[in-house]
Amino acid sequence: MFDDLVRLETDLWNTIDARLTTECGVTLGTFNVLLIISETPACRVNDLAAALSITVGGVSQAVDRIEAKGLLVRLPNPANRRSSLLELTSAGWQALESSSAVFDAELSVWFDGPLADSRAARFAEDLTTLRAAAVARRATSTSSPPSAPRRYSPS
Repeated sequence: MFDDLVRLETDLWNTIDARLTTECGVTLGTFNVLLIISETPACRVNDLAAALSITVGGVSQAVDRIEAKGLLVRLPNPANRRSSLLELTSAGWQALESSSAVFDAELSVWFDGPLADSRAARFAEDLTTLRAAAVARRATSTSSPPSAPRRYSPS
């Protein structure tokens, strides 16, 4: 199960990334950042890091690259002078709009074709549940060493 999940994610990422890069001039990573900013009021780097499950440093570097391309800007945060708010520029909104169509079309090929609507919806619900459980586990984890990894085999 683990290998199938990881390989599916890798193949899916690589395929969508190649299409977005070729057809829209943005990477899947950039698209993901633009999408999160567009859907998060008063978005900060910390909000992006939490949404993407990566470090603040990694997100900050990505934001620097995307800002240099003119797709977003950092604005002063009136509630906290130590942080900035992230907003899409008009070029960022245009990139998001064009890449959303490609992204949605590719997801349709990957999931709507092989899975019936009800199965695709259930798969999405199950992934959401598993991600929420992972977030909760991270939030309550202790500094104890992890147990030995094991393979999952459904009964």
